[in-house]
Amino acid sequence: MQALINGQAYDFKAGQTILQVAREHDIFIPTLCELNDIDHAPGTCRVCLVEVNDGQSAEPRFLTACDTPLQEGWQVQTRTAKVQDMRRVQVEMTMADHHQSCSTCKRNGNCELLSVANSVGLTTVDFHYTQGWENDEPMDEGQAIIYDRSRCIRCQRCVAVCRNVQNIDSLELAGWGSTAGIRLKGGSVEPSPCVTCGQCVMVCPTGALSERDQTQEVLDYLADPGITTVFQMAPAIRVGFGEEFGLPPGHNVEGQIIAALRKLGADIILDTNFAADVVIMEEGTELLGRLSQKKGPTFTSCCPAWITFIEKHYPDMRPMLSSTRSPQQTLGVIAKTYLAEKRQIDPARMRVISIMPCTAKKEEARRPEHVKNGQPDVDVVLTIREFAHLLRREGIDLKHMTPSAFDDPYMSEYSGAGAIFGTTGGVMEAALRTMYFVVNGKELEHIEIGQLRGFESVRTAHVNLGGDFGEIKVAMCHGLKGAREVVEAIRAGSVDFDFIEIMACPGGCVDGGGTLRSKKAYLPHALKRRATLYDIDRHTKARQSHNNQQVQKLYADFLEAPHSEKAHHLLHTSYRDRSCVRAADIRAVWGEQAEEGQR
Repeated sequence: MQALINGQAYDFKAGQTILQVAREHDIFIPTLCELNDIDHAPGTCRVCLVEVNDGQSAEPRFLTACDTPLQEGWQVQTRTAKVQDMRRVQVEMTMADHHQSCSTCKRNGNCELLSVANSVGLTTVDFHYTQGWENDEPMDEGQAIIYDRSRCIRCQRCVAVCRNVQNIDSLELAGWGSTAGIRLKGGSVEPSPCVTCGQCVMVCPTGALSERDQTQEVLDYLADPGITTVFQMAPAIRVGFGEEFGLPPGHNVEGQIIAALRKLGADIILDTNFAADVVIMEEGTELLGRLSQKKGPTFTSCCPAWITFIEKHYPDMRPMLSSTRSPQQTLGVIAKTYLAEKRQIDPARMRVISIMPCTAKKEEARRPEHVKNGQPDVDVVLTIREFAHLLRREGIDLKHMTPSAFDDPYMSEYSGAGAIFGTTGGVMEAALRTMYFVVNGKELEHIEIGQLRGFESVRTAHVNLGGDFGEIKVAMCHGLKGAREVVEAIRAGSVDFDFIEIMACPGGCVDGGGTLRSKKAYLPHALKRRATLYDIDRHTKARQSHNNQQVQKLYADFLEAPHSEKAHHLLHTSYRDRSCVRAADIRAVWGEQAEEGQR
């Protein structure tokens, strides 16, 4: 099939939209609501209007390119004077119903709406109406994710990613005309199906969805001479932060981040990778015990959005969750006990500040299970985006920092196994390395487990643990749509696994809901980031968690042994039934979809 675009003939396939064909041939058409990465093309913003002569109508038609299939013989014009004028009007109407205080917006400097306004040549906004939101405050109950109706353009990307990619379906467009906006089903976070994974934030083109900003809290702690600030950096941070300051995507900026934290005035700088190694010691021991007792499958517990998913959507599956805390919470509690003792610091004057690729980590830090005597184990969680904002507030340019190194003698060493926690499949691979050693008294020969390194949403493998355990069946999954598939299969008895790793975010932590956002793209740098983590693993002296000498010392001096009474008290947790108002309905719909697929 063939059609003309701007006078040039192009071949195309049946069903392809005008926008798809244009992009194939590098023809620019501005878009706003559309996001190709998640197959979202609602045509609501009408910024992608083009002029079409179909050879049948006397007058040209003006159609949205994102959702109009191209037809044989059509003549499409993308930049006539009329098209350009109509696009400007559409963007002006959007801007008129938008909070225009750009200096206070979370997307300042990275806003898709402003980029589109510039691309269509908008120079003035001649009218402004605020009836839909002028009396509304941003929805903030202390939760991890904030919705600001005054900046929402009703593109429904957030609805699409929550419903179709994550299969949570916690958001909906409600209201009419200028009062329309996004709302949580159930009214607020706790009764809703929302798990605070943050993927809605990742696709929002404006500042309507953002994390709760805690940068001022951190600055206040840094300014208080009576406070000892303890920073921890998650595995994914070092490979997902450099591009914010002009470095190549996936570039390892661990040394620059340490230097930047020192310039900020951080008292103690630790690596969450250290805690990941501790988690493997606990979780691996726990799993071997469950395997010996034939207690059925065990799910990993490192991902807080996944934990919330189970508590809200499948609370009956809680006994299958590992009781081991996540690396973030493990580091927090060890810092305020072991490290405080070693450094002779009053734990009440310590503030543990996490830098995480995750919005759900904010909620995790507030869980009552992780608060003792009114003091949380982790005081503040900054997403990568907040950390970038913090550095800019202090005039620190990461690109020009001379790399530094960790120097804490107690809690900064990490293994390659700890490093790969940041990508999907990494927790499973790290655990198997140590479990094999515990069972056999020797290292796993082929340390890189290729079966766990694909990028499909669900992967399975058979691994020979040796000893009395023999071959075990494992699975790993990233993205909650795949997680629901796995959980439903286990409940139905149609699969039989011993160990399952789940990461709520597609791609794992390297593409978590708190990572850097890209204009017009969902997860563009996942593969580069995970490749660098695997490279870090290959070049780390110790590649197994049990060979981390500081972890060995932690157990010798403080915890005694993995799964000791003290270790269990400090490093393990429990889970609650938080059944959401629509969980049963969602499961019913999922079951109908599965049956339809089988037919």
